[in-house]
Amino acid sequence: MATGRQTFVTALFYSLCCVTFAVILRTTNKDVWANEFESIEMTCLIESISTNNPRIEWKKIKNGVPSYVYFQKKISGDLENRALLREPANLLILNASRSDSAMYRCEVAAIEDQKPFDEILISLAVRVKPAMPRCSVPNSVTAGSSTELRCMESEGYPLSQYQWFRNNEELPEDPKTSVRFYNSSYVMNAETGTLKFRLVRKEDTGEYHCQARNDAGSAKCAAQLMEVYDFDIGMMLLKILAGVIAFILLTAGLCVAHKHGYCSCREHTENDYKVPQYDRKDCVTADEGHFRHKSSFVI
Repeated sequence: MATGRQTFVTALFYSLCCVTFAVILRTTNKDVWANEFESIEMTCLIESISTNNPRIEWKKIKNGVPSYVYFQKKISGDLENRALLREPANLLILNASRSDSAMYRCEVAAIEDQKPFDEILISLAVRVKPAMPRCSVPNSVTAGSSTELRCMESEGYPLSQYQWFRNNEELPEDPKTSVRFYNSSYVMNAETGTLKFRLVRKEDTGEYHCQARNDAGSAKCAAQLMEVYDFDIGMMLLKILAGVIAFILLTAGLCVAHKHGYCSCREHTENDYKVPQYDRKDCVTADEGHFRHKSSFVI
């Protein structure tokens, strides 16, 4: 009986020792978000420790490579002069930038404790407000044709979502969900920022602008006018007829000019060779020479 009681007391003693003489850390948030240019604090709370002056270190882990943030009681690295350590071991970043997004590890070592070391890993993501998006809107479109409006920006983090507006009225992502836009044939992609019209209608005429937004804020481009014109078959035929008449007149003019010798189709080149013409007085054949010789000989 005494042996059992003694074993229980011993186990209780060791249990209390392990709890008392051990470094135990905790944090209020392991996934921290911060807006760019704002302050953010990552908590590293020491719940249990016996050593009076524990060694505290913070490390930044980016792309799998660790680097010191707080070492030998001072801030170092790219957070120097814009971060500080707050009691007991919290890390306060005064002016967060997008380059601060990384994993951070708080490490506490206490040589006098039975469990002399503990660490906590915290993820920090810095949100960046979108820049003004670049928008592409066609100036004029023929009714019944297809067209595409584009919107894009590359600064925001997390990635921006896009929304289109016509005459300052928000377009529903699915036109079939709205009575006002039910007959529209557009397809909107909130992730890529495209607004595609399969068949443009006259009612689609208006000023269009796009807004990019994420958790850090939003930005929009200037409105641009898109006009939709009816397809005029009569005007198209007139243009074709005018082209045919112009072609006939040009051909007739060339023929008249050629007839009156205003244009020559033959060009003399250095390779042209003209057989020289000789005077028959200077040209005596062998037979004629022989005859004359015979006549003078008879005389």
